[in-house]
Amino acid sequence: MTRWRSLLAKQRLLLQQSRGYKEVTVLAGDPATALRAKDPTFLRFATPQPQPYNHTQILGLIPETRVTSLPNGLRVASETTPFAETATVGVWIDAGSRYETNKNNGAAHFLEHMAFKGTKTRSVRQLEVEIEDMGGHLNAYTSREMTCYYAKVGKTDVPKAVEILSDILQQSNLDEASINRERDVILREMQEVEGVPEEVIFDHLHATAFQHSPLGRTILGPANNIRSLNRNDLAEYIATHYTAPRMVVAGSGAVVHKDLVDLSSKAFANLPSTPTTSQDLVDKDPAIFTGSEVRINDPDLPLVNLAVAFKGAAWTDPDSVTLMVMQTLLGAYDKNTGAGANSSSSMAQLMASNQLCNSYMAFNTNYHDSGLFGVYAVAEKTANLSDLAWVIMHEISKMAYNVGDEDITRAKNQLKATLLFSQDGPSGVAEDIGRQLLVYGRRIPKAEMFARIDAVDAGTIKAVADRFIYDQDLAICAMGDLQTLPDYTYFRRRTYWLRY
Repeated sequence: MTRWRSLLAKQRLLLQQSRGYKEVTVLAGDPATALRAKDPTFLRFATPQPQPYNHTQILGLIPETRVTSLPNGLRVASETTPFAETATVGVWIDAGSRYETNKNNGAAHFLEHMAFKGTKTRSVRQLEVEIEDMGGHLNAYTSREMTCYYAKVGKTDVPKAVEILSDILQQSNLDEASINRERDVILREMQEVEGVPEEVIFDHLHATAFQHSPLGRTILGPANNIRSLNRNDLAEYIATHYTAPRMVVAGSGAVVHKDLVDLSSKAFANLPSTPTTSQDLVDKDPAIFTGSEVRINDPDLPLVNLAVAFKGAAWTDPDSVTLMVMQTLLGAYDKNTGAGANSSSSMAQLMASNQLCNSYMAFNTNYHDSGLFGVYAVAEKTANLSDLAWVIMHEISKMAYNVGDEDITRAKNQLKATLLFSQDGPSGVAEDIGRQLLVYGRRIPKAEMFARIDAVDAGTIKAVADRFIYDQDLAICAMGDLQTLPDYTYFRRRTYWLRY
């Protein structure tokens, strides 16, 4: 058998050499392994060692983002896609729940609902029919720092889309009857959200991590506020925060920049140009991170939901890109997908092979002056929560001590691919344009972003982990049967290693 293997190995080597591979010395062991170690030609084919991917050709095909500032401070930005037949046009506003007060918390989300309840020139029916006749799609969303109204339409309907967006933003019909009807809708929505564990967990996580500061407020607001908000409250919020310098009109796909600028200058000419910026409001009332935890112990729940977070980086923080790579290193896992034990993420391997959870994901949430970085996991109530907690803390804190070069290369490739995938269509591009102009003041070119990602190495990750993770306070939120979940001290103690 040994002689047969030796002959087979020689035949394989001769075949490889006949195909143009360099002559190599066969070391003890598998000849193929020796060939991979000695011959760089193998990098052309499948290899267990990740190689940095060169996106130069792809980056050269990405259209330029053009930005124009109007006299009133409104910014108009667009990216034209050649041969596109559809477009996404939207208005991104630097306004969200963090700019509210305890009294009017929920106003930004309330206004999102009211935008589609008719204007001074269009009834609800007229608005809906007009959008449907175009075959378009009109929608909106609200976050803690941003509100967006956008439309997806065909290329010939871009002027109509801009006009409709202008109408619902500036001429919304805030009549008491519509407001009262919408109260019940929002209250029902709040009940539905309370049935979604992930929403509940992250609301409570923000409330404990940023307690007594603006980011601790929920987006929907408390139920008492929804019942008491009136027309004057909503009108005051619009007058205060819906100002030209804090708004961006962004378009992508079948749009012509000059045309979009002309349309916007007419449609939004009457916006107030109040010089107060969101940064002024952030400096006045900054977010303050507090190491703490909140536990919702309910033994009747079939699942345990756990979120562990450290204070993260702001959008403009130099270390924000490194945290993006670290998030990719931690990865994600869902037992329903089948992957896990063979995943590139060591955390996913441990979770899957030991059946510690049903799913988990690493998250890296950025805000103007702070952020949250951590892991959210969902496990059966019968799971070993002590081992689950150990794996989460061990894998997070490990980045302050030991990070493999191959893992970093793989994570950087995955991150760059994710950034490209997220902008396959006009909607993703328009979202990226609007958000970046609000948080950075400009659209960061992909070449620059990829260069920042490529600059991350093991030393960078260790330094950033030392800043954000090593011996730092953390915020924890858990819900379910928590009898076997370790206490806060257990988690806090494992933000560093004791090694002898």
